[in-house]
Amino acid sequence: MRTVVCNKNDMAPGDMKEATLGRASIVICRTSDGEFYAFANRCIHQGAPLSKGKLCGAPEPTDKVGEYKFCREGEIIRCPWHGREFDAKNEGRTLSNPKFKLKEYKVEIEEDQVVVYK
Repeated sequence: MRTVVCNKNDMAPGDMKEATLGRASIVICRTSDGEFYAFANRCIHQGAPLSKGKLCGAPEPTDKVGEYKFCREGEIIRCPWHGREFDAKNEGRTLSNPKFKLKEYKVEIEEDQVVVYK
């Protein structure tokens, strides 16, 4: 099964878009480097629609105890309900425990169209 979601120029880096693939609700993300990713549009915690969240960055510790820097802007999907974070560039794995991840879908660009496959 395949679904044409939009033209690739319809989404800027940092954008997310809700779409349907068959009966499944999905979220398409365009990361800060311009790559596209697609996941189930449902947080694994309590089912929040991830498309209502944001594509942002995350804090990362530095060499100094208690000091953090903000990095990976436009790569982290943040759940709108409880703030759970998923790494779009690493199979939708949670930042807090990478053994948990979102269901991922294959995305291809065909003649400037964003196409998602099940």
